[in-house]
Amino acid sequence: MPVAVISFSAFAASQVATPGPANMALLATGARFGFRAALPFVAGVALGKQLIIWPIGFGLMSLAGSAPWLFEVLKWASVVYICWLAWRVANLRLSPDGAKVDKAPGFFAGLVVHPLNPKAWAMIITGFTSFVTPGTPALQATATIAICLLACQAVFHPIWTFGGDRIARFVAGKPAERYLMGTLAALTVASVLYVLF
Repeated sequence: MPVAVISFSAFAASQVATPGPANMALLATGARFGFRAALPFVAGVALGKQLIIWPIGFGLMSLAGSAPWLFEVLKWASVVYICWLAWRVANLRLSPDGAKVDKAPGFFAGLVVHPLNPKAWAMIITGFTSFVTPGTPALQATATIAICLLACQAVFHPIWTFGGDRIARFVAGKPAERYLMGTLAALTVASVLYVLF
């Protein structure tokens, strides 16, 4: 079989479902703005991964040999972005009882999360290098990887966002709120450091 769909789907589910920068952003957004208001952001995050999958599938990895500095720049830009995101999460304060707060980040804000997420890059590269039979046509391999990941995201990204919404109802405005947001920020940074180092 050109792409080990079942094995890759299991791998993808394990990666998409576990904590990482994107899931921490989804959890924090759901907590801060509520599940419904966060849905455009959720859609942007899910589709943002496609901005990585298709270029990788059609040869972006070939640049690793000819321009390794490009990937080094991308790696450190990602670290800076994720640390900034973690700082924002650590300083977020939830809105008790669904009080009106600033406008939730929208679809386009969600699109940039995965392109600047080292975990997403590592997951996709692993998908192509470990689950695709050499010689598989690029379109077939890329479409299969893209569909499997999007299906996993359609299930798990809303769960993380809804989880944030539920958590906010219990901790908003309480002393535990500061500890929760600090923990989420620390997990965000730790997940990036784990992938990179």
